[in-house]
Amino acid sequence: MAERFEIMEKALLKMLEEKKYLTLREMLSTMNPSDVAGLFADLEDVKIPLVFRLLPKELAAETFVEMEPDAQELLIRSFSDNELKQIVDELYVDDAADLVEEMPANVVKRILKQADPEMRKSINQILRYPENSAGSLMTTEYVALRPQMTVEEAILRIRRQGVDKETIYTCYVTEGRKLIGLVTVKDLLLADDDETQVQDIMLTNLISVTTHTDQEEVVRMFDKYNFLALPVVDGENRLVGIVTFDDAMDVMVDEVTEDMELMGGMLPSEKTYMRSSVFELFKNRIPWLMLLMVSATFTGLIITAFEGALAAQVALTAFIPMLMGTGGNSGSQSSVTVIRALSLGELEFSDIGRVIWKELRTAILCGIALAVVCFAKIWLIDRMLMGNEEITLLINAVVCLTLAVTVVCAKFVGCILPMVAKALHLDPAVMASPFISTIVDALSLLVYFLFANMLLGV
Repeated sequence: MAERFEIMEKALLKMLEEKKYLTLREMLSTMNPSDVAGLFADLEDVKIPLVFRLLPKELAAETFVEMEPDAQELLIRSFSDNELKQIVDELYVDDAADLVEEMPANVVKRILKQADPEMRKSINQILRYPENSAGSLMTTEYVALRPQMTVEEAILRIRRQGVDKETIYTCYVTEGRKLIGLVTVKDLLLADDDETQVQDIMLTNLISVTTHTDQEEVVRMFDKYNFLALPVVDGENRLVGIVTFDDAMDVMVDEVTEDMELMGGMLPSEKTYMRSSVFELFKNRIPWLMLLMVSATFTGLIITAFEGALAAQVALTAFIPMLMGTGGNSGSQSSVTVIRALSLGELEFSDIGRVIWKELRTAILCGIALAVVCFAKIWLIDRMLMGNEEITLLINAVVCLTLAVTVVCAKFVGCILPMVAKALHLDPAVMASPFISTIVDALSLLVYFLFANMLLGV
């Protein structure tokens, strides 16, 4: 699929260079809006308005929604008022609200000026809700039916109102604006009689969210119940909007991307990698790098404090990287597992006791297995095969005991820190690999020199 799109993209760019605009328009008309938006990402800025104006009206609006904010701003600045109005009129309310949030103030002023009063009212309503809430994610465009309507009347209303709605498959039944049920187009089409009332076939056991429900919870509900749309109600159960599946998917992608960046030791970025400048990448990465570099000072202090022990038993030095690396890897395994469970809603802070008990047993098994293999590896390879006579049974015992205890400590730290972060209303992904590795490095050295002092007397 990627190769096919790449071939088509090259053909389109060639048509543009050869100024075959009519053929280019015909090819663009057959493409998916997301693919057309991808084409704009590779165009020079001066050519973006030219190609965009070749698109049919409806495709242009759908493509505009899929484009990057930088390209959208560039187009808006190049549009005449009439062109901008045509685009705004074709946008769904939630897409228009997202656009307003992304643009600078002077561009927003132009957008709102070209929107009709009803659109402006709906945009302002959505923007009033807290960021990352269901209210900020929803659209106010949905099909509402009355319970006393017949199937025939309901289908007629869908035909009249559905043209401008984001989804018509699921229709919501309201009475005095209060949500009392839902009915699908399938239910209406398969009803035995056109005179059957909506209230006779509607589903009343509803699942909904409030305007202040966190968007991550909304995504979890889509995942759990396989909804195409989810109703959003206010404190009095009045229907104020719906969240559609495509918007939930966008949130899911954004949340996963943010977690991956945090787990990699970076500040989250709102731009894609290719759209981020070198300075923006620098700003996102340098704070964590500086913090982790400074925190590594503790590791250096521990090594300095035990210089005498290392001088007395030089063989101990060779195993420090292995111990620190294994400890960091062990902690990362636990933290990633717990972070994933927290993000999916499988764990709460109240489960911390069960999590610690489970990770403790897992850590003991892992520690014993690693220690046994490590003992055999050191004795057979480091001493016998490589002929390192400085490695004695006691040194081998120190290394293997340290390894086993380090694994237990690392898994304990790796599971507990994300849970604590969740309880403090922080993103658990913050407590991921780089941060945990730094803590475990210091712990592994302390344990190492403790065992060296006990068994070797250094």
